[in-house]
Amino acid sequence: MVDYHGRFVWYELITTDVAAAQAFYTNVLGWGARDASTPGLPYTLFTAGNASVGGLMDLPDEARKKGATPRWVGYVGVKDVDATADRLKALGGAVYVPPTNSNIGRISIVGDPQAANLALVQGLKTSQRQYAEFGKPGRVGWHELLAADWRKAFAFYSEVFGWQRAAAGIDEADGYQVFSAGGQAIGGMSNKRPTDTIPYWVYYIRVDDIEAAVERVQTAGGRIFESPFQMPGRSWIARCGDPQGAAFALQGERNRDTVGWSTEWGGFSSKGKLVKSPP
Repeated sequence: MVDYHGRFVWYELITTDVAAAQAFYTNVLGWGARDASTPGLPYTLFTAGNASVGGLMDLPDEARKKGATPRWVGYVGVKDVDATADRLKALGGAVYVPPTNSNIGRISIVGDPQAANLALVQGLKTSQRQYAEFGKPGRVGWHELLAADWRKAFAFYSEVFGWQRAAAGIDEADGYQVFSAGGQAIGGMSNKRPTDTIPYWVYYIRVDDIEAAVERVQTAGGRIFESPFQMPGRSWIARCGDPQGAAFALQGERNRDTVGWSTEWGGFSSKGKLVKSPP
């Protein structure tokens, strides 16, 4: 049995228009949607085949009043949410939602010392097979942190989750660190672009055809912040935003001869930053 401690095991979209977001992602990614509401909490499950791959819920009014915007939140599985939240806070992080029982397990919404948000979960009630299906179409296949200082960020996450540096064939001076959990490379860290206002996590969703998926994003009213560019090997990535403003990314193969999209990422391109294709 694989230990899920320190691995991303769940993803949740918190948005200002649940119906529109559901229509967008089911169109773009081919996901299904299933109601999983509990008393007092409307909640939708995104599905890929028979597997639940993420959740969808409304951005609370209190959060909106504080300026929160639509976003994807990744949940890292831990053995003890309470102890991990305490450890994280002691290392300079923030606990925005203290450990509490929820519809998906015992959770806590937290931030690292540089204010990048993510979540903790213990006893996930939905599928815990995210790691087993890592890299399959419709699943998140890579996790990327755009930090204020990636070296300090890596040291922090290494202490909290036990993440390790992964051999990536890249000189640290290039400014990108691949990290692993349980011996599997699951993501990378680099410094954020000058146009990014705050550090944040980006989640890369696997698709069969990167160009067709980018077309669907545009047709469905989303934005392409950075057009498809190639990683070593056959993998291509594109950074996008949904109609409500939540950022996400696509990863897949390119099955056409031309690319016809323009780059729109604050005038900054990160081509060539990664030198190892995510699994």
